[in-house]
Amino acid sequence: MPFDSAVRQPARRGLNRTELVSERVGLANRIGAVLATLGIDGYNPLLQSRRRRLADLRTGLGEPIPPNALAKIERLLSRLELVLAQITDLERDRDAVAESTAPSEAGKMIQQLCSLRGIGVQSATVLVREAFVRHFANGKALGSYAGLTATPYSSGGIEREQGIGKAGNRRLRTVMVELAWLWQRYQPGAAQVVWFRERTGSTGRRVRKVMVVALARKLLIALWRFVTDGVVPQGVTMKPTA
Repeated sequence: MPFDSAVRQPARRGLNRTELVSERVGLANRIGAVLATLGIDGYNPLLQSRRRRLADLRTGLGEPIPPNALAKIERLLSRLELVLAQITDLERDRDAVAESTAPSEAGKMIQQLCSLRGIGVQSATVLVREAFVRHFANGKALGSYAGLTATPYSSGGIEREQGIGKAGNRRLRTVMVELAWLWQRYQPGAAQVVWFRERTGSTGRRVRKVMVVALARKLLIALWRFVTDGVVPQGVTMKPTA
């Protein structure tokens, strides 16, 4: 299946957003750490009023922020504002794909996934750009690529799954595990959720955390077949059309 050249790039958009969000968190934490040394808390650098509120802050001794500390915070705010603007630009491009009336092949996949309850544009974008634009021989190969193949454990005649290893596409794996938990809420009648509940029942939290990996694997394969072959996952609910 042919795809446009932008899709052939190694998921740069998804990767950039992930890195930018991580940088946003780091900068906010660094600003909070500087203020904490001055006895100041409750300041949110992500608010639009961050510059104005900064001027009103007082240290634990009731004094304005010292000049050196203020200069450092303002430098961090400038970097933070740049990151926030970059995230906004990326999200605008991402949303434009989902809303396009003449999408590329990848865009069609994203729109198709977004038609299912429980899947938003960000999750759909990661799924398509990290996995569905690639060729996989079968569902097992896709699950292995995502790192959702269970790690078996066998000892003294006892065999069980003990979760997943570190191999595979981390971004794809993270999104799928999150989506597996959400699927239980938004798609309670889906075949994968019914399967999961039949096997977990009244089991403890640890068993559910292990089994959700299997749910994520089954769901990933079902969504892959949905966008590549048009096979609608059994029992799913579509979003209402406008």
